[in-house]
Amino acid sequence: MQQDRFPDLVARAGRLGARLRERGETVAVAESSTGGLIAAALLAQAGASAYFLGGGVIYTAAARSALLGLSATDLEGMRPSSEAYARLLAERARGRLGADWGLGETGAAGPEGNRYGDPPGHCCLAIAGPVDLVRTIGTGGGNRLANMQAFAAAALDLLGEAIGAPGC
Repeated sequence: MQQDRFPDLVARAGRLGARLRERGETVAVAESSTGGLIAAALLAQAGASAYFLGGGVIYTAAARSALLGLSATDLEGMRPSSEAYARLLAERARGRLGADWGLGETGAAGPEGNRYGDPPGHCCLAIAGPVDLVRTIGTGGGNRLANMQAFAAAALDLLGEAIGAPGC
């Protein structure tokens, strides 16, 4: 892992954690192509239990079913690695853990694209809560680790936007 980016994620998550504690709010995470980086950054903060309720790496259909209780019926008419799917992940994580905010992430970290036709560097993010946001980003590259870190940073930025702490 490129060590120069992880401290940035941890610092960003620290500012978000402080803002969530200040607001008395909680977050749950369902991430895929970031492989747990979002949760790791949020949990690297002392006192994270005040705002982080839990999360999972939803990387396979088995994880989707076991951790979020999502069935094929829930996904009817929707494909993974889309904004609609990221929104579903965020909503389900929020609901299952009783969090104020849910964060969902799905994408293609690389070095190849995914089986749904998305190129490497494609990522969809969603926030579910008092404010709902979705965003698609693209890095334009196939560097897996750099993409994972860029996706995690974008997810933390989107959460910051939702909670009124832009630039966290």
